[in-house]
Amino acid sequence: MKKTFPLFSFLFIAVLLLAAVNYAFTPNTADVVLGKWLNEEKDGAVEVFKKGNNYYGKLVWLKKGPNTLDEKNPDAARKNDKLLGKEILQKFSYDSGSKQWQNGTIYDPKSGKTYSCKMWLNADGSLSIRGYIGFSMLGRTTVWTRPDKGHPAN
Repeated sequence: MKKTFPLFSFLFIAVLLLAAVNYAFTPNTADVVLGKWLNEEKDGAVEVFKKGNNYYGKLVWLKKGPNTLDEKNPDAARKNDKLLGKEILQKFSYDSGSKQWQNGTIYDPKSGKTYSCKMWLNADGSLSIRGYIGFSMLGRTTVWTRPDKGHPAN
C-alpha cells in the first residue's frame, strides 16, 4: 500500500498540471466570433472586432461595391453615407453560460431598422444572428458563414 500512495500523488499532480497548461493555452472562447463573416445572401461581409469587453461588427465588403449608400437610413442626414465601414453590430457581451453574444444591436441596411440582437456559434462553425424587437421569440434568425480564402472579402 505504501507504493500506491506515491503513484496516486504523482498521477494527481500530473493531471492538475495538464489541466493548468490546457487552460493557459486555450483561446478565449468568446473571441472565436472575431473575424470576417458573410451574410446569408452572400452580398455583404462583416468584420467582428472587440472594443474593450464588447463585440462590434462593421461592413468590410459589399457585392454592390464600395460606394453603396445607406439609402434606407431613417435619418435623412445619413442617407448619403457610405455603407462600407459602417458599424452594424454594436455592444455585444459574451455570456459563457449560454455561450451567446447578447445585449447587442444590429442595423439592417436593407430596411434601415435597428434591432436588439443576440448571436451564437453553431456546431458547423457558422454564426446564427437573431434580430428581434422586444422579445427574442419575436424575431428572425439568419446564418452567417466565414468567407473562403479566395473571396473578395478577404
